[in-house]
Parts: sequence; C-alpha cells; structure tokens
Amino acid sequence: MQNSRTADAHSGSHNRQSRLLAVVDRFAERRLAVVGDIMADEFLTGQISRVSREAPVLILRYQSTTIVPGGGGNAANNVAALGAGVDLFGLVGQDDGGRALLEAFPPLVRRRGVMRPAGYRTPTKTRVLAGGIHSAKQQIVRIDREPSDPPPAPVLQVFTEKVLASIGRVDAVLLSDYGYGVVTPLLADAIAHTLKSSGRSVPVLVDSRYNLSAFRDVTACTPNQPEVEQLLGMRIGDDDEALERAGRTLLRRLRMDAVVITRGSHGLSLFEPKMPTLHIPIFGTDEIADVTGAGDTVMATMTLALAAGASFEEAARLANYAGGIVVMKRGTATVSADELRQAIAADEKP
Repeated sequence: MQNSRTADAHSGSHNRQSRLLAVVDRFAERRLAVVGDIMADEFLTGQISRVSREAPVLILRYQSTTIVPGGGGNAANNVAALGAGVDLFGLVGQDDGGRALLEAFPPLVRRRGVMRPAGYRTPTKTRVLAGGIHSAKQQIVRIDREPSDPPPAPVLQVFTEKVLASIGRVDAVLLSDYGYGVVTPLLADAIAHTLKSSGRSVPVLVDSRYNLSAFRDVTACTPNQPEVEQLLGMRIGDDDEALERAGRTLLRRLRMDAVVITRGSHGLSLFEPKMPTLHIPIFGTDEIADVTGAGDTVMATMTLALAAGASFEEAARLANYAGGIVVMKRGTATVSADELRQAIAADEKP
C-alpha cells in the first residue's frame, strides 16, 4: 500500500512538472504590457579602506557604479529574461538616471510607451555596498531621490492615452505601483474597460506597495505578508488562522480571482474563491542572499504564466520557483526560462 501511494505521488509530481515545463515553453510566444513606476536602482560599490579620523565611520575606496532598472522596469526585465516580449509604459526624467535606464533595457523590452516629461525626476535608489577584499559586499546605506509631486494631470492624460491605444495587442497586463502617481485606480479601471470592450479575456495583475485596497476587480495581486498586515491592520506572523483570515478578507474586499501572499522564507500562499488555500514552501534554501526586487520577479512570473495559459496554482508554483532563485542573487536580478526549467526538474516534492 505504501509503495502504491509513493508511486501515485511520484506520478502526480511528474505530471505537474510536465505541465509547468509546457507553460514555460509558451513564454516566448507571449507579449506583456508592464505599466508602472520605473525606477533607477543604483549600486555604488567600494572596498573598506579604514576608519575615518574625522568621525567613527568607514572610509570606502570607490570601485564602481552600476544602474539597473527597478520597480516596473525590473518587472519588465524579468519578463524579458523569461523570453517574452514586453511593452513598457512609464515615466523617466530627462536626467542622467533616465538616460542610463533607457540604455539598460534588453531588446525584448519595447520602450515606445516610456515618456520623458520636462521637469520629471527619475526615482533613484542608491545602495552603497561595502566589503573587504575577500568578503561579499554588504549594503550599508540606501539613499532615495524621488519626485516631490505626482506627475501633472496633462502628462497623466497623455500617458493614459498611450497605454489604452496599445493595450489591446498584449496577452496580459502587469500594473506596478510604487506610489509615484503613475498607476492609479482610474487607469486600472480604464484598462479593464478597454480590454472588456475588445472582447478579449486578458489577465490584469496589480502590484501596489501602498495603495492595494484601491484596486478592485482585476485578476490577481501578489502582496507580501508585511504589506498585508499593514493594509488590514492585523498581525499574521506564524499564525495560520490569521493568514487564512487575511487572504479571504483580501479576496472579498478586492473582488479578485486570486490573491497570492508571499511570505519570505515560508514561501507563498494562494487564495482563490471556493477553493482550499494552497501553501507552497520556499524553493531552495531559506538562507536568503538579497531580497531586492524579488517581488517584481514573483509578479512578472505569475503574470507571464497566466498569459501562457497556466492555472492560478501553476502560475503560483512558477512564481515561487522564480522567487526562490532570485533571492539567491545579489542586487536587482532576473531569472531566465532555463533557470526556471532546472528548478522544475529538480523539485520532486508532491
């Protein structure tokens, strides 16, 4: 009897692997729209030289500066790294950060939807990394340079028109809201209305760091546990009952088809109406190297998987693999389709 159950479990795991691999194989046939706040993630690296005589601080010998796309830009990069085409919509400034960002995107990311309004400041997060000759570089401080005000109404109007004129040609839409005023509930509603009018069933997913409760009636969202705790004013921690209440409350309030709560080293939990909650343990090790941009990777993978015909469970499993891979990389990183295939093949848990 035990051997029969083991064989059944192995067969089920093999079938799931085959389905997931088939979804990944369809990635290259899909095109996504990523609409959101594009940020410059700047990494300034130095080697510890000595302690300053002027103050009790470290002196770093400067080594290098790297700028990579963050926020919605990182989500777009992750979609491209998985092999799909991307139409990117957002704002960057006519400043050094904006110029560096536009040059950093791979060819699969089309940037015709990126506007550069006069006076707009590219949101830039500078992370200073320091270490010794034989040690890994560690982040010691982050400096944020951000726009002081939301984009003016005329800019947002032109931006909305750009998005709506192109949205009908994509297989899914990812909304990346980091609070800089580019992605609004009104824009989300307009996108949903345009897609509905076209007669196409296109998944729309939202990643909103500070305003998730304002986005309703889209397909799904992937908040992390601290964001859910802040949104609902409750403590979840390791309490499974509190987690269940939180997920069901979000489903009901936001009127979505699915909610995925990412839980760091505990993996993620998938909530669907009238379906039992699925808890997926973290893939790989829980010795996390860097969580920078991991939420963008999870959201990008989830959205692309749904565009490629995955169920919510399959999309969540693929997103979990991607999240487990990317947190083992330092800095703002991406996951390739081949890395995802290797993770699927290596994971034999039922």
